[in-house]
Amino acid sequence: MAFRRMLLYVACVVMLSKMAAAAVAASLAKPNCQPRCGDVDIPFPFGTTENCYLNNDYFISCSNSKPLWGNIEVTNISIDIGELEISILIAYQCYQDSSGVPVRVSTPFLTSPTSTISNTKNKFVAVGCDTYAYLNAYRNNEAFSIGCMSICRSLKNVVDESCSGIGCCQVEIPKGLKNFTLEADSYHDHKNVSKFNPCSSAFVAKQDKFKFSSDYLQRLRHVNETGPVVLDWAIGNEKCITARSKPDYVCGRNSACYDPQNIDGYLCKCNKGYEGNPYTSIKIVKVHIDECQVQKPACNATAKCTNTEGNFTCTCPDGYDGDGNINGTGCSRPKARGSRAKKIIIALIAISIGLSTLFVVGSSVHCGLKRKRLLKLKEKFFQQNGGLLLQQKLSNDRTSMETAKIFSAEELEKATNNYDESRVLGQGSYGTVYRGVLPDNKLVTIKKSKLCDQSQIEQFINEAIVLIQINHRNMVKLLGCYLEIEVPLLVYEFITNIGTLSTHIHDKVLSSSLSWRKRSEIAADIAGALAYLHFSTSMPIIHRGVKPANILLDDNYSAKVSGFGTSRLVPLDQTQFTTLVKGTLGYLDPESFHSSQLTEKSDVYSFGVVVAELLTGKKTLSFDRPESERSLAVIFSSAVKEDRLHQILEDHIVSDSNINEINEVAKLVKQCLNLKGEDRPNMKEVAMELEGLRKHQRRKFDLYKRC
Repeated sequence: MAFRRMLLYVACVVMLSKMAAAAVAASLAKPNCQPRCGDVDIPFPFGTTENCYLNNDYFISCSNSKPLWGNIEVTNISIDIGELEISILIAYQCYQDSSGVPVRVSTPFLTSPTSTISNTKNKFVAVGCDTYAYLNAYRNNEAFSIGCMSICRSLKNVVDESCSGIGCCQVEIPKGLKNFTLEADSYHDHKNVSKFNPCSSAFVAKQDKFKFSSDYLQRLRHVNETGPVVLDWAIGNEKCITARSKPDYVCGRNSACYDPQNIDGYLCKCNKGYEGNPYTSIKIVKVHIDECQVQKPACNATAKCTNTEGNFTCTCPDGYDGDGNINGTGCSRPKARGSRAKKIIIALIAISIGLSTLFVVGSSVHCGLKRKRLLKLKEKFFQQNGGLLLQQKLSNDRTSMETAKIFSAEELEKATNNYDESRVLGQGSYGTVYRGVLPDNKLVTIKKSKLCDQSQIEQFINEAIVLIQINHRNMVKLLGCYLEIEVPLLVYEFITNIGTLSTHIHDKVLSSSLSWRKRSEIAADIAGALAYLHFSTSMPIIHRGVKPANILLDDNYSAKVSGFGTSRLVPLDQTQFTTLVKGTLGYLDPESFHSSQLTEKSDVYSFGVVVAELLTGKKTLSFDRPESERSLAVIFSSAVKEDRLHQILEDHIVSDSNINEINEVAKLVKQCLNLKGEDRPNMKEVAMELEGLRKHQRRKFDLYKRC
């Protein structure tokens, strides 16, 4: 009878475990969708039937309980870290004898726009004694290959579990490889080694799943022989800063977006204290974790456990003393035993009060000293970063005082939720950019830089004053700064944007929506902003960073010029001055590069390159092109001069009705790209000509609508 009860108990436990596993899997799949295929959970954004997956890139077919991604078997899907484990064919070339005629050849490949080979979980391996092998793939949209060779004349020097070049070789896999093909080949068709090694083989191996053995050398490869590989996957091909503003953004409530290291696109993760599927556009509700239930035991037996956001607390009941934590002293009720016990208790209470008082006084003194040191440090940074100079200049300029502000640490910490990861808009070598919300619900962008040149503090203050005064519809406005820190924080207005101009030029889908009219208006917007900097501020400003990556596009495709990190003020009594050469190759004025003489015409050259890029869709500098054609500025100028502009323009923007306008803009761009600055027009002349073109286009468009 007892044995039957035990069997019944075990059966119940097994059944409940399976039910719990099924419930977890179901919570990760889209509602009313198949949560598993065979032994593999299928979480959204993946799915096995229509309307159960995000798009075709995430479709898993389930035939005979075998999950297939295309024609490749899937063995595990992780949404926590964006990994897909698959079983893929190995590459091989096999010879039956020493005739040199291959009897079996396999060259497997994998094509997927949403995944790359994990460089941390895999390695590339080649096996054979007359072998060389390649992994051919794409990295940053360029063809890329890695490989290795393995040579041996017998099995005498082959060592099991050693893959150092004798019978087996391996190489690390670089980041970001996608759309790969495997090739295995032989130097001498295995003629000299066919007796003990009939095949050359190559494969991507999961690092903890492959151990080399001489047995690998001595057998023919099976037709369908496979091995485990780990892929990194992500959503789309845009980073969080761009994806958040898109209608198809899938991270939602109680989850945060983050950028993976090894692949374009973005991933979602649950906020601390929540579990479930973070891709919440599918309306899966997050489950708040009750740590009191999950962590057993959470507290001492007599203590009360209280669940909090992402944590828990242990408290002893009324009348009990002690520490209720599991590693604490426990909860015990004090019991008096006669007068002696009472005296001991009173003495202990007195000692405790004395120690507590001493601790409180000591803590107060320590906190006071710490606060004083912090205030001194803040004051040091404030003065070091030119705070007094900035205050003085702001007080002398009432206009700036009305629009600018020196923010406090508390204001910016509250605005960014203490610089929470979910508020990050972008990261780079310059630092981190956060989205902030001020107490009046005004959205701002907060730039937290990594570097600071103390010798340029006065220049920084002067530029901050000028940038604060800038009020142009096509420029991102500086609202203020925070100076009580080693590196000043800059606060800008928040621009709701659909990405940078660079993204829209070079993304095939986005580029197709940029008509000639939009492109010409974007060019006019940029020219107007630069003309404003050169001619309408109290002291002319040279931007020095004019490039598509520093130009945002709002929802109406209006351009917003940003990126003033390298901008310089031009003293009113100088037309040029000497400075360190700064800028991006391809956009950098060649005259300034050679002479180190910075003028307003330097921005004119960079603007010309941007418009050439806008008209052609070509990269500014490409080492894939012949040496004479690597520079877009050279290609564009030659094409205009030789009357073959139509050969390099984006095809879809050209029509019979606008070819004359395009030719006029191209001639203007060629003037901007003159090698000598004195031969270039100034930005005011450029802006006036493009504004005239804009008005002509609008008149044509209004006439067309009336007709």
